[in-house]
Amino acid sequence: MEIKKHPIKNTLLLLIMAIVLNACKKDVTTNANTNLPVVQGYLVVGKSISVKVTMQKVLTDTAVYGTPIKGLKLNISDGSSTIQLTESSAGTYIYSDSTFLTTGKTYTLKFSYLSYAVSAQTIMPAKPVNFTTQHTGMSIDDLLGNNNPLDTLNVVSWANPDSLNHVLVFNNLDGISFPASTRFGNATTDFELNTNRAAAYPFTQRTFAYYGHYQVILCTVNQEYINLLTSNASGSTSSNLSNQPTNVVNGVGIFTAMQADTLQFLVQ
Repeated sequence: MEIKKHPIKNTLLLLIMAIVLNACKKDVTTNANTNLPVVQGYLVVGKSISVKVTMQKVLTDTAVYGTPIKGLKLNISDGSSTIQLTESSAGTYIYSDSTFLTTGKTYTLKFSYLSYAVSAQTIMPAKPVNFTTQHTGMSIDDLLGNNNPLDTLNVVSWANPDSLNHVLVFNNLDGISFPASTRFGNATTDFELNTNRAAAYPFTQRTFAYYGHYQVILCTVNQEYINLLTSNASGSTSSNLSNQPTNVVNGVGIFTAMQADTLQFLVQ
């Protein structure tokens, strides 16, 4: 039985953003880089452009993110034309014409902040090809211990002849209602995995902390995304954002592009 595929939804795009933005949270800052703006920008074909710009914040500030930077003039160029983003809310700049984003083009963000000429550049990668799953679902019985935890119970695969960067994002539509095992503790229902440039990824019963219906999203991403994801996963204890990987000149954070394909999967 062939699995039904669906385009990436707005809620899933927000999930992807939230995962990466977690690595861009502000920490205590102690050097001259405290004035650098934090950029959070994600380009996805078929979606409106949104770029968030905030200040870094000090340790005593309990907010998740710094103060929004208002009144900026953000431009993005694709090499032949340039668009100007509109501030839709404090520190959030948007452009609603999704036809501006095209596979293979290089996009350059530019704006001025204080005395800094801030810029960042990214390439729109191709959409994943031939994303499929061996089975439309899988059964795990970790509570009974009948399976070897490392047994491969299913495999998702895709075409990747050039060994491009991909990540898998898992969105559990049923939430925390059905935990698969108590050993996972406070594991989240939604999570992300780096595929390490492979063309397939095996699922074991350790892959999932919860039973339920999942949207499994395969994203083609750029190296700047992988750098930030890897840094976040390593549990870095850097004292300021300048120690986090960034592709922003005269700023911190990330400006990147991605494309995705989605399939449905049941864990029972």
